[in-house]
Parts: sequence; C-alpha cells; structure tokens
Amino acid sequence: MVLVADPQLVDPHTYPGRPWPLSTITRHHTDYYMRKSFTIIQHSLDPKTVVFLGDLFDGGREWLPPGTSNADPRWRNYGEDYWVKEYKRFGNIFFNEWIRRARAGHHLDHRKLVAGLPGNHDLGLGSGIKIPVRGRFNAFFGIGNSIDVIGNHTFVSLDTVSLSAKGQQDPATSNHEIWGPAEEFLKNSKLEKSRVVDRAVRMQNNEVENDLMFHKVLDIKDPQLSKSVHTASRFKGYMPSVLLTHVPLYRAKDTACGPLRERSPPSTKPGKDGEYLERDPENAIRVASGFQYQNVLTPEISKEIIDKIGDVEFAFSGDDHDYCEVVHRGYTSPTGGIREITVKAFSWAMGVRRPGFLLLSLWNPLDEADKAINQSNGKRHFETENEQYRSIQTHLCLLPNQLSIFIRYLILLVLTLFALLIRAARAGSKMNHAVHERYTNGHLMSSTMKSKAEISRPPYDSSTASANQCQTNGLAIRSSAGRTRAASPYSFRGTTTDDRTRQNYSGLSLHDDPLDERWGQVRSHDEDDDHPKRKSVMGSRLGRVWRELRRSVLLVGLPVGMWWIYLVGKF
Repeated sequence: MVLVADPQLVDPHTYPGRPWPLSTITRHHTDYYMRKSFTIIQHSLDPKTVVFLGDLFDGGREWLPPGTSNADPRWRNYGEDYWVKEYKRFGNIFFNEWIRRARAGHHLDHRKLVAGLPGNHDLGLGSGIKIPVRGRFNAFFGIGNSIDVIGNHTFVSLDTVSLSAKGQQDPATSNHEIWGPAEEFLKNSKLEKSRVVDRAVRMQNNEVENDLMFHKVLDIKDPQLSKSVHTASRFKGYMPSVLLTHVPLYRAKDTACGPLRERSPPSTKPGKDGEYLERDPENAIRVASGFQYQNVLTPEISKEIIDKIGDVEFAFSGDDHDYCEVVHRGYTSPTGGIREITVKAFSWAMGVRRPGFLLLSLWNPLDEADKAINQSNGKRHFETENEQYRSIQTHLCLLPNQLSIFIRYLILLVLTLFALLIRAARAGSKMNHAVHERYTNGHLMSSTMKSKAEISRPPYDSSTASANQCQTNGLAIRSSAGRTRAASPYSFRGTTTDDRTRQNYSGLSLHDDPLDERWGQVRSHDEDDDHPKRKSVMGSRLGRVWRELRRSVLLVGLPVGMWWIYLVGKF
C-alpha cells in the first residue's frame, strides 16, 4: 500500500509572480517528475492500493464553478473549464498508469485507488469552503468521508478541512452546512465500520455480500421504519482502525517529529537509549493557523474524532509537506498511544529537497473463526511491543533530489562550455598564426623576387627598342606625337603608358591582382597592410574563436540532446 500526499499540481496560483517561460517549464517538469515517479512505483513496487491524502491541486479552491464569485480579482478569469483541464492533467499523471496496469491484469480483483480525501488547497478550510466547490470535488474524486477495508484493516477517511468549520463564527455562511456531513459521518462511524467489515469478511469467505432482506409492506407510521436496516455484524474478530486525514491531529507545542524530518532535523543527538527528545522546537510542526490553512486540528476536534471512531491505532496525514512521526498518548487507544505519520509531499516544488511517499505493509490474517492469527504468546498484535508482530509496517521512500540534479547539470554545463571555449581559443590562435605566417612568407618572397628582378633587369626604353626594330625591318619611324590612339586613358601627364605600366607592375607580388589597376589605384605591400579586408583576416581572432566555439557546441550538444530525448522517452 502506498500513501501519496500533497502532489499540488503547479498552476498560476503556485508562483503568481514567476514570469513566462519559467512558469511553464516548472509546470511541465513537475508533472513529468511526478508521472515518472508514479510509473516507477507501479512497475517496481506494484502496490495493491494507493491512497491520496489531499491537496491534489494547488489552486483548486480558486477555480470556482458558475454561480459563485471570487473575492480575489487575480483568479476571476479562471473558472470551471480551467478546473476540468486540471482534473484531466491530474488523470494523465496518476490515473492513466493505474488504469493501464489494471488492464494488464495486475491484481485486478484487489486493486484500489482512493483519491476522495480533500485538502485545504482543494476546497479551502473551515468557513472558507464553498459548497459548490466541495460538491464538484466529490463528484469527480469521490466522497471525502468513507471507510475501506484494506488488508484486514479498517481505514477511515475523514474530511477534516470541512469539519474544521465547527465552532468558527462566520455570519456570512451557514457553518453547519459545511461541517454537518462530516459530523454526521462521525456519529455513525462505529456502526458503519462494523457493517463494512462484516461485508468484507463475507466476500473473503465467498458468501453473499449482504443479508437477504425480506419484502414486507409496512404502514408509513410503523415504528420499524425508523430503525436501522443494518443487521448486527457477524464478525467477532478484530480489525485495527486507521485514520486518514489531511490536517494532522493536535499535539502539544514543540512536539518533536523525529530524525527523518528534512527541513529541521533534531537539534540534539539521541541519548544512551537511542531516543530523541520529545520536545524540540526546531524539529516540530508549528502549531499555527491563518488564511485558508491550519497546521494542526484543534484539541476539541481531535478528541472528538478519536472518541467517535474508536480503537484508532494509526493515523496518517499530510499538509505539512515534510515527514513527521509522533505518538499521541493523550488519546484513547488500545495500544496506549496513536502513532501518527505525516507523509512528505510527492512534488519537488513543495519546499522539500527530497520528496517522498510512504510504503505500508499490512499483515493481519484471520483464521476460520474470523479471529486474528497475528498473535504473540496469546496476546493480540497491538498488545506487544515486538516490532515483528505489529500488523502495519511503514517505510519512508525518498524520491530524487531534483534541485541538486539541476545544480549538477548547471555545473557540468559551465565546465563543458569553459572547456570548449579554451579549445576554441587555442584553435583560433593556431589558425591566426598560420595565416600570419603564410602572409609573411608571401610578402618576403615577393619582395625578394622584386629585388632580383630590379638587379637583373637592364634599363629599358620603349621608344629606342621600337625605333631599332622598325629600322631593321625597313619601316619608317612614326613619331610619338602622331600616335594619338596609343595613349592609355590611365596615363599620367608627362609619363608614357609603358613607363607607367612598368612602374606600377614592378611592385606586385604573386598574391596581388593586377586587375586592381582598373579601379584607378594599384596597391603596394605597404598599403596592403592597412586594407580593411587584410585587417579582418589578421585581426578577427575573436571571430574565429566564436565560430569554432559555435561549431564545438553544436557537435557536442547535438548527440547529448538526442540521448537525453531518448532517455526521457524510455524512462
């Protein structure tokens, strides 16, 4: 058996000031966390029964049905439709996997899921509860006041958030309409327990579930009509009673919760007998109340619950979000004290680093005479202090610390980016050095070729060469003045085309483009060092580092992202 407390689906009411997309990411990840955790519980532990201890939603009391008004203007735009969407969301997280396992035939005859116990975030608390809100919750999740026989134990679920309205003075509401059903249930709880237990035993023995009723016509005024139709129970054995409530029972101020409490562990070490102090302010649940919340029930309501249910040995509660285990010795109990465990929240967004749930093992077999076999030296199980003879064993199961996982992810991300940045910087430095070396070698080579060419080239005169050639061929020499079309459009005053061409081309290296002359200027090596393009090649080290970093992040992030998507889909 598994007890789940305070899933409290994250909604706009949870973090009203959190901006988008952080709010959406928080909502989707908490849903994913709880869905995966619940799925693993079903596959690994395969519990026959799962019981929720209230606070299924966080803002369920704020999403009002038609005909009711909300005093808080922030939630007036959220109504019935939004609540139905939240219900479907809850079903996708918890109900779908439960139904899937049931269809697969896992304990089909004995599987039970109880989710009708409400919390203050589902309905409100006391006089703050609206009847239509409670009616809607009961219609979808079941009645909050119920009795179930599980493992030969009688589990009594009680709507204590509604019962807390008893004694509260609020002229604007009819308090009796709020706490009346819970009070009526308590009044008849002992009779109802016997009837439910008797029916469960009949079913175990393959008998008719209920006594056969004889048809008889009675007058409307017949006194027999006012009598209960329930017959006396034939079950003469004993089944321990277990109380399920959202709000914990009252305890004295500063009552210690034990060493398993996360937020405030015991302030002192255990004594020689291994026991911790019974009073520890830091380790206790704070006895306080406020708007729509109450940390513990009042002393009067707590005593009334225990007295009217009768023979309560164990109590399980939620609301506090952290683990707390106490023994109430001030209430009537066959064991001399009621052991109450407040279950940790199931969601990692509820203020605890390690969410959890409570695992119960029930063992109370009956013999042919419907008496408990679980006895020690002729004593009933609750009369012995030996742990192995107790009919209920509990174990706190912790879920992963999601915030620590996020922190580790962040640290690894920073280290990875830092390593990739160092690699990109080294790669950019090597690339820049190679480009600079190639450019320097090319400059030196072109300068050497230029020097050798100037030393080996004899003085050259185009006019003399032309004249000698023409005389050799027997042609007349044409003066330069008559060659009007021989002048280049790029020639300068007082300089011939051949002189200007020789002057310009003599300084070009193998890396230069002679066609740059068409734009009216031929670059020299001194001018080339200041050219913007050359500066971008020689001075863009940061650009190379950024491109290399971007490439490295893509090469590393793509396979990691694909692997993460695979793991998310698989698990």
